Amino acid sequence: MISDVLDEWTPHDPAQAALLEEYRAFVAASGAAAVDRSLAPAHLTASCFVLTPDLSRVLLCFHRKGQFWVQLGGHLEPGDVSLADAAYREAREEGGIASLAAGGRLPVDVHRHELSSAFGRCRVHWDVGFVAYASPDAVPVVSDESEQVAWFDVDDLPAGAPDDFAVRLRTVLDEVLATG
Repeated sequence: MISDVLDEWTPHDPAQAALLEEYRAFVAASGAAAVDRSLAPAHLTASCFVLTPDLSRVLLCFHRKGQFWVQLGGHLEPGDVSLADAAYREAREEGGIASLAAGGRLPVDVHRHELSSAFGRCRVHWDVGFVAYASPDAVPVVSDESEQVAWFDVDDLPAGAPDDFAVRLRTVLDEVLATG
């Protein structure tokens, strides 16, 4: 199953480990609806934190529907064979950088969030985050899902990021450092 990677990952952060247990229960209870947005308003999504190799910068998009700065990502598509594949596909599509280096097949983050009515039928995203790397001089290209895509210093995030995003990014960076 596409979500088997959730059973393989052991987060270093205790809060992430506790949330991961909720993810496992959600997937077990939801079956196919956990990965198919057409079957349920609450489902898994895959995102990608695109970082520079020195971990000093992060690539963010200004999400058209959400109207906030966030990492790249989105829904799983029928051709995706894993959550990681979905995350890296979304990162390439939304960021326009073809030369991304995948950071591995295991997640670095789980984050569940409710959505506004701007997201249509979707009500809750059970996001699974991965990491990829790109050169700091890589030039992002805006997609039709974003209004802007830009690099930011990890310690100087833009206004308009979700309230918990700085903490979430710091947890991702800690996970990368702990497993790298």
